[in-house]
Amino acid sequence: MKYKAEIDIMPLKALLDPQGKAVSISMQNLGLSEVSEVRIGKHISLNVEATNETEASAKVDEACKKLLANEIMESYEFELSEV
Repeated sequence: MKYKAEIDIMPLKALLDPQGKAVSISMQNLGLSEVSEVRIGKHISLNVEATNETEASAKVDEACKKLLANEIMESYEFELSEV
């Protein structure tokens, strides 16, 4: 079976997010003072071939841990759907 994974990778909340900080300041300069605490991350979509959802989940988790996310500085979560 083929599954589609939608992965969100974000900087850990305990770490400074320079991109998010810059965007937050720009929002203030644009008169959007209601917007604050912007965090900027990555979104990755991929397909994975697996015999079942449990196997697909394990493969996506492995890909995140080994390549897509730096667990020292980032957290990740993903959702699977059957294609």
